[in-house]
Amino acid sequence: MMADHIHAWIKVDIMKNRLQVLAALALLACPLGALAQVAESSWTALQQAHFPGKQLDAAPFIHLTAPSRAPSGEQVPFAFSIDHPMTANRYIKSVTLFVDANPEPLTAVFHFNPQSGKAEISTRIRFESDSPVHVVAESSDGKLYVNSTLVKASGGCGGTVLGDNAAALAAAGKMKLALDGPFKRGQVNQARLLIKHPMYTGLQRDLNTNGYRPAFFIDKIDVSYNGKPVLAADTAIGISEDPYIQFGFVADQPGALQVLIRDNHGATFRQSLAVGG
Repeated sequence: MMADHIHAWIKVDIMKNRLQVLAALALLACPLGALAQVAESSWTALQQAHFPGKQLDAAPFIHLTAPSRAPSGEQVPFAFSIDHPMTANRYIKSVTLFVDANPEPLTAVFHFNPQSGKAEISTRIRFESDSPVHVVAESSDGKLYVNSTLVKASGGCGGTVLGDNAAALAAAGKMKLALDGPFKRGQVNQARLLIKHPMYTGLQRDLNTNGYRPAFFIDKIDVSYNGKPVLAADTAIGISEDPYIQFGFVADQPGALQVLIRDNHGATFRQSLAVGG
């Protein structure tokens, strides 16, 4: 029985490799213009699915930072920073991040408010293959803005995983929270959050069992300062293992920065940091 199982597994891998070679040959034979049309068609479908009937205006004031080519698709640094007012009457209230070619393109939605100071995030994301990244910002008056960039990287969502699964599950949810620089009263402070979590995609094969590890990921992050929300994020499998997020918040007095995270199994974890004391 074991020999039959291994033989079947090898057959699957051979077939997968053949398909990958055929796909690569098809890409080589495909004109660049045709590839661009495929990418545009994919984004059009995403736009219609998530923003039906809405107009998205091109916005160069959405600044995107990412490598044009990454050595691995598992942990690709990505950041956005939006030059837009963050006042009580006019602010960016949400930013939606798509990696168009991923099995699940919707990577995260970040929710901001004036206490955020600025709509900007630095994090790490996954790429299953070369893909455009689209960032859509919604302002408090309902207007939608978009910018995009292309990143070449692969293998971040599927592939194989090693290591002790039980140990990874037991360690999930541990956090480190730190202020980036000295406390600045009345100004935007930057904080760094590191979360220990495997962020399993459900598409990764476990080499110990030859099966697939079930999806297990953080799906909600809430950050508050002195009890007032400064950032919320709805996250999915496109966020890399051991999520890292750098974000801003306005602090008018010393206090407590608090983080609450939840995973798709319903578990919750908390961390806090005394600021300015």
